[in-house]
Amino acid sequence: MADAQPVVLKHRRTALERGEKFVSEVYFTDCNLRGRLFGDTCPLASLSCFKTAQRIPYDEAIRQEFLPIKVGDCFGSTWQTCWFKIELSIPREWAGKEVHLLWESDGEGMVWRDAQPVQGLTQEGEKTSYILVDNLKEADPHSLTLYVEAACNGLFGAGKNSMIAPPDLDKKFTLHKAELVVFNRDVHELLVDFEILLDMVKLLGEENQRSFQALYVANQMVNLCDVTNPSTFPAVHELACSIFNQKNGESQHTVHAMGHCHIDSAWLWPYEETIRKCARSWVTVVHLMEKNPTFTFVCSQAQQFEWVKTHYPGLYAKIQDFAKQGRFIPVGGTWVEMDGNLPSGESMVRQFLQGQQFFKQEFGKTCSEFWLPDTFGYSAQLPQVMCGCGIHRFLTQKLSWNLVNTFPHNTFFWEGIDGSQVLAHFPPADSYGLVGHVEEILKTMKNNRDKGLVNHSAALFGFGDGGGGPTQKILDRLKRMKDTDGLPRVQMSTPDRFFSALEKAQLCTWVGELFLELHNGTYTTHGQIKKGNRESEHLLHDVEILSSFALSMRSSFPYPSAKLQYLWRLLLLNQFHDVLPGSCIQLVAEDAMRYYSEIRSAGAGLLKDALQSLFGDLLMSGQETNGSTLVVNTLPWERTEVISKPGTGESETLALVTVPSMGYCAIQEPLTPPHPVTVSKETDGSVTMENGIVQVRLDSMGRVTSLFLMHSKRESVPRGCCANQFVIFDDVPLYWDAWDVMDYHLQTRKPIVHLLKPLEVILSGGLRGSVTFSLKISEKSVLTQEVILDATCPCIRFQTQIDWNEAHKFLKVEFPVKVRSPNATYEIQFGHLQRPTHWNTSWDWARFEVWSHKWMDLSEHGFGVALLNDCKYGCSVHSNVMSLSLLRAPKSPDATADIGRHQFTYAVMPHMGSFQEAGVIRQAYNLNFPLHTVPNILAQPPTWSALSVQSPAVVLETIKQAEDRTDALVVRLYESHGSTVVTWLQTRLPVQEAIMCDLLERPDPSKHLPLEEHGLRLSFTPFQVQSVLLILKQQGSR
Repeated sequence: MADAQPVVLKHRRTALERGEKFVSEVYFTDCNLRGRLFGDTCPLASLSCFKTAQRIPYDEAIRQEFLPIKVGDCFGSTWQTCWFKIELSIPREWAGKEVHLLWESDGEGMVWRDAQPVQGLTQEGEKTSYILVDNLKEADPHSLTLYVEAACNGLFGAGKNSMIAPPDLDKKFTLHKAELVVFNRDVHELLVDFEILLDMVKLLGEENQRSFQALYVANQMVNLCDVTNPSTFPAVHELACSIFNQKNGESQHTVHAMGHCHIDSAWLWPYEETIRKCARSWVTVVHLMEKNPTFTFVCSQAQQFEWVKTHYPGLYAKIQDFAKQGRFIPVGGTWVEMDGNLPSGESMVRQFLQGQQFFKQEFGKTCSEFWLPDTFGYSAQLPQVMCGCGIHRFLTQKLSWNLVNTFPHNTFFWEGIDGSQVLAHFPPADSYGLVGHVEEILKTMKNNRDKGLVNHSAALFGFGDGGGGPTQKILDRLKRMKDTDGLPRVQMSTPDRFFSALEKAQLCTWVGELFLELHNGTYTTHGQIKKGNRESEHLLHDVEILSSFALSMRSSFPYPSAKLQYLWRLLLLNQFHDVLPGSCIQLVAEDAMRYYSEIRSAGAGLLKDALQSLFGDLLMSGQETNGSTLVVNTLPWERTEVISKPGTGESETLALVTVPSMGYCAIQEPLTPPHPVTVSKETDGSVTMENGIVQVRLDSMGRVTSLFLMHSKRESVPRGCCANQFVIFDDVPLYWDAWDVMDYHLQTRKPIVHLLKPLEVILSGGLRGSVTFSLKISEKSVLTQEVILDATCPCIRFQTQIDWNEAHKFLKVEFPVKVRSPNATYEIQFGHLQRPTHWNTSWDWARFEVWSHKWMDLSEHGFGVALLNDCKYGCSVHSNVMSLSLLRAPKSPDATADIGRHQFTYAVMPHMGSFQEAGVIRQAYNLNFPLHTVPNILAQPPTWSALSVQSPAVVLETIKQAEDRTDALVVRLYESHGSTVVTWLQTRLPVQEAIMCDLLERPDPSKHLPLEEHGLRLSFTPFQVQSVLLILKQQGSR
């Protein structure tokens, strides 16, 4: 026993720090294990570069003139690209060694070998070397030429002194290291062993037996390890395995680990750079899959797959191969990871329709889970849209960012406003970018808020937001935690395996929206982007409807399906969750506005084509201008409105017309309003306008001092209050400038009271009355507004123009009303929901700023007031004050956000009865979908209506050509009142057969609808969305 080692009672702190210093990157690297990770080095044989401001393909880049460069040199500035040509010669004495190209530079790089991308490089994503050979053999090539494509931006763009600051265009990018090295794989393995053990020591705590077992083993490993003698390494590794091989019990929590790489389709970098981010990240994933046979990776966003397919076909072929093996797994089912609040209901359907079609075509199957980890809240209509697209599972984690309340579940059933349910999971680690640390895996178990009900959680690992993805080191960490006593059981998994495990549990149910208590400034930021989105949604709606009518009348009409798909995909791309919300840099905003311009231009052309097909025989030729005017209505109800039509010369005249549901009529004798608009100006500068329905009085500053329902003699504005009151707030959030509006901004309210031009009458009545005025918002910003009242219209419209040049200010307009109700109603996709008007609880006051679509309403029994808009989303109702958020002025990440000229319209509508009975929903649609006029018609065709719906509760939202049948149309309807209703869909289209289908347009053979005298009989439950496939008769039988 004389030779036996003495038993030493180890002091916890010294033993732990001894182990930490043994693997430290800072201390004792001359004699510790970390210092042995790399062996011999060798300089590159030659290094040269070529710099360009463009993102060019490989074939073009290698033909350029390359100039010498050396380590330490700057190679470009922000958004430039530098191509490096690397000639290398591996020393023959390195036989049997693993040889890496060690590359450390600013920016993001891609290694190209034999004309193919092979690996991404980035210091931020822990990828600073490329494996040239695992085990150098004599027969291996020793001389190679590689290229590195270096983008002058980081994983998170190029913000100046802050991640979310506008890009620093003067930033220089430097090459810090470029050489060949021998990589000691056995040292790497031991370093990972030590990392896991030391983390167990620290994180399991002094009261845990496993903590001390790990500590003692780590100490023994240091004793045994001779860093100068690699022959000692296997025994050291065996010691580590003595801990890792001790198994868990049956009841241990199971963590389903899945590789993940969240790539924002645009954010702090432009769309074009995202294409390269996808390639850099995914080629690294493919490389890891080739070396790690159990590794699985999930990937969303069909748009990104389509980019890689187009620009990197060789990489895409490998992805498809791994997808067939069930390892590279498409998820999500949408075109992009869109914003969860602002897109219309139809846009959300198209996200899934385009995404699921793409995945089916490219990978042979659709997705069964919706994957949206990083958007800023989730509409209560999403569960129904998901279910209608064949998806019943949902994953996100963003509600972990809640500023006020902690969401009570990680795994639950989420129920939408129609009653549809999906299985939802929030990974308990509150991240989609884990790096495989023990701390993250323990948090995944400890943070599970459904303990006792659920014993499975997802863990998504890999660098994300700006790409990067998993690394070999992350995989090596997770392997050691596969089934180690004291830690959750970690298994490489798939979404299907994971959700299948969850489906066995009994779970709680959350009903309604998943509201993110943060980032509510995104409902308003970048108003021009939001206006472009709303206008584009409505333009494509009209193009599809009129093209469908043209197709139904003439089967020879070339329905523009390919062009519409292209335009829809542009629109869907701009609905990405950092573009439509406005939380992107200026370059992205410019791209978005260019895409909207393209949609407007091309959409107008398609609209013209459809009208030409419908009415071409009736159009006058040449410059004749004395024909009739045709008025076209794309909404599913009859409308009586005042329109502008061509007059003599270049003038326009007003006319009151009644146009049938989804049809057209020629203006013959203009209608005479039952009560013309009257406008009277008082000596105090105020103006009163009335049309027999409403009477509005405005003071000289354009504020509404009275809004009177004439038939019921009901006043809408409280005594002493003014509606249409513009107010401005200081808007300085804690950090997330473009994203956040904080509750304390409400304490800085200042009314806009500086009058530039007092109220002036523009139109004195008859069919229309209008007045205009101008206000000075500040020394830099001016507001001009025209207030309009039309004959027969229950709404007062406010056409607004603002020259906005502010910094960290928030502009709203307020409407105090004589209504008392604990809840206000807000339109969402395919329906509406209620939110409280009080701040009783923390859940209530956290919703001090919310979102809606075309309208919101505050009603008590028998009376209410609705506020409508044509392109705004942010709003609030507190007590009896309805506020519409108009403009913000954040400075990060885009210093120019919202600066410039804005034009928008909102309207106020007092009403008797409920908003449903009063027709608020229809009025909001009317505001957003103007009637179309076709001038210079030779003859007056008979009035024609293609479709109508008997019940006012049901909205016919969409008509389009079916995706898979050129002889069929898809009609989409939804119940809008929140009621159970049976109605008739009446049509004059040449319909041969009608079949119910889902949102992916897959027909249900068991649901053929009989064509009856009254049309098609349809039954709806509250907020239900239904789609009908109408198969048209052949041309000869029409």
